[in-house]
Formats: sequence, C-alpha cells, structure tokens
Amino acid sequence: MKLRKSEEPLPERAVALILVLCVSGMRAETARYSVPEEAERGSFVASIAKDLGLAGEELLARQARLVPEGEKQYLDLNQRTGDLVVREQMDREELCGQSEPCLVGFEVLLESPLQSFRAEVRLTDINDNSPVFLNKEIVLKIPESAMLGTRFLLESAHDPDVGNNSLQHYSISSNEYFHAYTQQRNDGGRYAELVLDRALDREQQAEVAFSITAVDGGTPPRSGTALIRVVVLDINDNIPVFTQTLYKVSVMENSSQDTLVVTVSASDLDAGTNGEIVYSIFQNSEENLQTFKINPETGQIRLKKPLDYEEKKTYEIDVQATDGGGLSTHCKVEVQVKDVNDNAPEVIITSLTSTLSEATPPHTVVALFNVRDRDSGDNGRTTCELTGEQPFRITLLAADAYALVTSEALDREQVEEYNVTVRARDEGSPALSAWKTLLLRLLDVNDNAPTFTQAIYTMAMSENEPAGRSLGRLSATDPDAGENAHVRYALVPPPTGSLAMASFVSVDAKSGTVRSLRPLDYEKVRSFEVTVRAADGGSPPLSAQAVLRVMVRDENDNAPVLLHPPPDSSAAGELVPRWVPSGYLVAKVVAVDADAGQNAWLSYELAKATEPGLFRVGLHSGEVRTARAVTERDAARQRLIVLVRDRGRPARSATATLAVALVDNFSDAFHQFGHDPARGQQPQAAEEELLTTYLIASLCCVSSIFLLSILVLTARKLCKGCIRTELPPPSSSCYADGDFANDGVGSTGTLSPAYRYEMYLTSGSGRSEFQFLRPVLPSPHSNAEEGLDKNKELLRPKQPACEREAHAVSTATPPF
Repeated sequence: MKLRKSEEPLPERAVALILVLCVSGMRAETARYSVPEEAERGSFVASIAKDLGLAGEELLARQARLVPEGEKQYLDLNQRTGDLVVREQMDREELCGQSEPCLVGFEVLLESPLQSFRAEVRLTDINDNSPVFLNKEIVLKIPESAMLGTRFLLESAHDPDVGNNSLQHYSISSNEYFHAYTQQRNDGGRYAELVLDRALDREQQAEVAFSITAVDGGTPPRSGTALIRVVVLDINDNIPVFTQTLYKVSVMENSSQDTLVVTVSASDLDAGTNGEIVYSIFQNSEENLQTFKINPETGQIRLKKPLDYEEKKTYEIDVQATDGGGLSTHCKVEVQVKDVNDNAPEVIITSLTSTLSEATPPHTVVALFNVRDRDSGDNGRTTCELTGEQPFRITLLAADAYALVTSEALDREQVEEYNVTVRARDEGSPALSAWKTLLLRLLDVNDNAPTFTQAIYTMAMSENEPAGRSLGRLSATDPDAGENAHVRYALVPPPTGSLAMASFVSVDAKSGTVRSLRPLDYEKVRSFEVTVRAADGGSPPLSAQAVLRVMVRDENDNAPVLLHPPPDSSAAGELVPRWVPSGYLVAKVVAVDADAGQNAWLSYELAKATEPGLFRVGLHSGEVRTARAVTERDAARQRLIVLVRDRGRPARSATATLAVALVDNFSDAFHQFGHDPARGQQPQAAEEELLTTYLIASLCCVSSIFLLSILVLTARKLCKGCIRTELPPPSSSCYADGDFANDGVGSTGTLSPAYRYEMYLTSGSGRSEFQFLRPVLPSPHSNAEEGLDKNKELLRPKQPACEREAHAVSTATPPF
C-alpha cells in the first residue's frame, strides 16, 4: 500500500527538515508526514535519514531514537535504514475523534552531540465507518393542515469519519408526500429536513412510512438507513413559537451538576389542550442527551454532568416545543464552554536511565520527558524545574520536551542514590503543579584506595613463643562497594639484601590477622618492622600501606653469668688483713644476665660461709665486705659461696665461690694459698730453702737501698697526683651514676662499681709473699681507710738488695 504524506505546499513527500538543534536547546522546524489510519505494522512512513541529510550508519553511530509525545509509541525508527515505520496500527477515530487534523507527534533524538527535532505524522482518514442513526425508527407527527413546503427536522445520523468520508447527504425512499433536504451546521455536521410536497389528508392516509438513507462521501461510499413513520394528526391551527430562534450562552467548565444553563420559552395562541406546551431536547446527538436535561414544563435546561473544556468546547442543542395538539417547533441553543485551570500539568517520562556510574561525566542525558497540560491559553503554558539542590539540571529540547542531564561530577561514596523530583507548573490562576520523582542509583567505581585505621600498628609477642600464635589484627576500610571494597592484606617484600623480617610473621589475606611464623630470641631480635599492604578488589586495584612494628617481650630464659670470679676457676683467693675494721671490701662478685628488665635485675646474697657472721654481701652491688672486725679466733681460711639470683619468674641463679685468707703478712698469705692443711700437702724442702734464700737477699738489699726507695716512692706519688689531675673524668659508658654507691645497682641493673687495685709482686710471686692489696676507691677516704694506708706502709717488708723489684699496677674493671 502506497502511503500518502500530508498535502502541504512543500515539494515531494516531506517537509524539508532544517536541523539546527544543539545542546544549548535550540529547536528546529516541525517536520510533517502523513499516513493512513489503520496502516499495517511495518508500513513505511518517511525516510528520516534522508530528511536529516544523514547516512544510516551515522544514525546508528549517534544512537538515534524516537521519543513519542504520548505514553504509547505508535511509530518506530529503523536505525540502520533511517526509515520511519508504523509500529502499531492507529485508529484515527479512537485517537482524535472528530478533531481534524489528527496529529501524532514525536521527537527524534541524536546523541554525540545531542540534537533533537520534532516531527508530526498526520493520520489521514479512511472510510471505515458507516453512518448510523440513533433510532432505527423515527416517528413524526404532522398535522393534516401542514402547508406545502413545510420543513420537518429529522434525527441526524452519526458518522465518526471526517472530511469526505463523513456523512454527506440524506435521501428518502420514493413517496408522494415528502422529499429530503440536506442542511449543514456551523460545525460542519449535516442534518436532514423533510419538505412537504403534497397536502396530507388524515382521512385518506393516517400514516405515511418510508425509509431514509444517510450516505457518506467515501470511495466506495457507505450508508445507513432508518424507518420514518409519519403520523398525520388532526388539525391544530397554531404551532408554538419560541421567543428566540437561537439562544447563545456560556458555561464555566467547572460548573457543578444541575447548574442552570438557559431557560427557553415558547408560546401557542391556541387554547386548551392545543395551547399547552411541552419542552424536550431533540435527539440529534447522544452526547447532548447525556450532558443536558430540560424541564418539560418550564423549559429550564440544566447540566446532567460537569462539562470538560478539554473534551468539547461547544454544544449545539435543538430544543422542541410541542403543544397539546401535537404541533411542535424548534429553537437552537448554542452553549460555549469556558476554560478553567482545572488540569494540572502531566510529566510523562519517555526515557529513563535508572542506574548511573559515579564516573559519568557532566552533561550526560539521564532522562527524557514531556510536560503536557490539557488546559488552553495561560492555563496550558507550563514551566519545569527541579526541587532541591542536586547535581542535575533540566534542558529544554523542544516545545514541552525536556532532558534531565548531569550538571557536575557524581560521587557514590557521598550519595548512593538520588530522588530527583521534577516539578511542572502552569501559568493559570491559581497555578497548578505536578511532581514526578525519579529514583537514580549510582554504580560504584574503584576510585578510593583502602585506608588503614592506624599508620603504625604495634604488637607484642613473647620470645620463644611457638609459631602460629595470633599477635593482633590489622584493619583497613574502603568506602567503595562490592569487589571494589573487598580488602586483602599482604606483607610488602623487603628490599633486596635486607633482613627478611617478613619471615617472622604472616598476615591473613582476608581477616588481617597477624600470626608468628617461628619462635624469636629476645637477646637476638628485640623488635622489628615490616610493611603491610591493603589492596582492594577493583580493576585496577588500589592499595595503601602501613607499618607493623612487633615488639618481642623478654622471657627469663638466661641464668646469670659470672664474670668475676670466673665460674670455671677454682675457688678465687682473696687476702684480708686481720686488723681491718667492719665494712672492709674483700672482693666483688660481678655477674651479668642476657635478659632485660626485671629478668636481668640481679641480687646477691651469701648462701654459705665458714663464719656466717664475719662477711656480708651487698644485695645489688655484689660487694663482699666484712660484717665485723676480724678476731684472732676466726679461722685463717674462709670459704664463701655467693648466690646470684635474677628476678624473673621462675627465677634463675648462679653461685660464686670465694676463698678468703686472713693474714698478718705476705708470708702467711703464701702459706695459706701454697700449703693447704686441709688437703694434707707438705711443703717441699727445696722450695723452703729457695724461699729462705730469697728472704735473706731481700733483707740485705732493703738495708742498702732504703734511701733510694724513699726517693723513688716520693717521686712516684708526685707523678701519680699530676696524672690524676690531668686525666678526664670517667665516661658515662663505663661508670654509671650509681656505680660508687654502696649496695647500689648500675644503670644496666647487672653491673657493680669498678675498682682499682695496686699489687707489689716479686719476681717469684708464685712462691713468695703477696703484698697486701690496697683498693683505691673514688669515694672520700674514711678514717678506717686512712688507717689502712698507714698500716700498709708499716707492713711493707724490706726487700733484699739482690731481689729485682717488680712493681705492677693493675686496674680491674668488671666487664659489662
């Protein structure tokens, strides 16, 4: 079937389409096409691509789409060929009724760049409806006295078609009394009148019957028939006469039911029954009968239902006045309906994207919609706006056609979804508004890296703790959603050549739980740091790093170690003159503990002694001092066992054994250490003789060089005093603040004060006498120590002249 376009004064089959539409909202002319109603699906209407001057591939590339103005889409656009085709059959009478022209509007939208133009398709009428009479039998009562040429109004037939396809004329079957005459109203409707050609005679024929045919102008024409029965009445000389042949009134469309429209009035000069008038609405339109009613006695016409200006703007009512004798006359009532702003605008969504990526750039089209108001004039003019502050704006595409576009960048982490409310408002008084809410959800994009709750995590583990123990948990959050927020943890590989601290702990990839991989020794590794990475599951993944610092807690797994006296030596020997007072320093037990803190705090106690009351041990210093003055009754050889204990739980300890000799001179010291009676050994004769020889030689030498010795000693004392004044003070690394305090603990908690000893040994010191050891303490000299110095000088024996004097000065500092 070949389709026809609207017969416009433009060449060919389409209006030349000038598309000047840009994103700024400029509109092009409206293109007009035509298609017959009830055209089959797929029927060709027009070539949109040709009118736009675009190839089919460009339409497809620019995602051309057709947006209808109404809620139903009757046309479709083939993106490949650019043809506009019928998508669904259209009934002109159903869509437009008697309105002409019947237009179906739509928008053609192109993207990249955004362009739009408006077009209309006119539905041309086809003769698919026949004229229909409301009543199949029409009864007319005509008095026999009716004059020739009298016209009688007949009920009209109804044909929903328009133009030439609508009702064109009436005809009646052959009879000798009447002929039909077709008349046309102001609104284009046609009605029939019977014209009396021959006088009626009730006595000859009381009733005349014939048919009436209504014919339209279609090709081929259609028709409808009804039976007319003319009842001849007896003579009634006067017919009713209306005061006006045409009544014009106007009614507001918001008038309620039973509102008085107009009152018609007729009079009859006859008397009696022939003068009684009854009013009625002539049945020329079913719609009039459903809308209006008339009081048969008073002639008041009232509304049976409210009027709607948008449905119909003008009504023509034929009112008949009939007297008692059956004579009737007619008048016309023309009712104009006045528009009232009783229709709020309608927001019709034609296209909607309900989900958006948060990475959607600005100026992206989200929805297309039309605003329609059925009112007219200012009541039908509308404006459109958004309520609230949201990242969207409205762009005008064409008359009453809008696009909702993004106005700025979106962020799902701040707002996950938007309820966009579009408000349409007309310009009536009072103005009416309508709202349409669109729910837009944002899809997540991996634009946020995980964030650790702490920049540095500090955890602790005990040394020697078995592998697999949980040390704590790392936590990182990601404001994204789905896989983009799924965080996995891992250790960052250390730089090449550095200590692999990552071999000490592991991190669970899902939970972030930190576990130990092997036992650690506090004495080797006290703490370590590793870098932890948290990466999300996005593509590409984003990550963040934090520092994991693991502190190793010390356990008491090391016993104290003796530095002095060495644990592998036999009992250490110390000389104590019998004349020393209480508090005299005999020896110092020095021990260290590889542990730390409380586990390394050492305490010393005297576990066992030959004379328990003679010696005491500093609790923290390890100094062995005399608890009282030595008496003659005390045994010459004393054996002391000192217990060194740390403060760990459980405590660990070590013991040191000291042998102390109570002597009066070096000879006694030699006998004490060289001839132990307890072991039952006797001195050899050769050794005794050699010792005697040495003693005699020493006495001879002493007497000869006595004066020289005095001079040497004096010079030595002077030189030593000068050296001491020039030496710098002891370093803090060697002597802590509490080193010289009695029974004090050093800064490390394990070492005791440093001491210096002076010894004078002969060349045969292994078999000769020891000179008494004098401690040189940095603390001020007490009265007892001054007495010791004097006694030392008195006890120093004179050495033989042949003896080589060996003078050794040793400084012993307990190691740390």
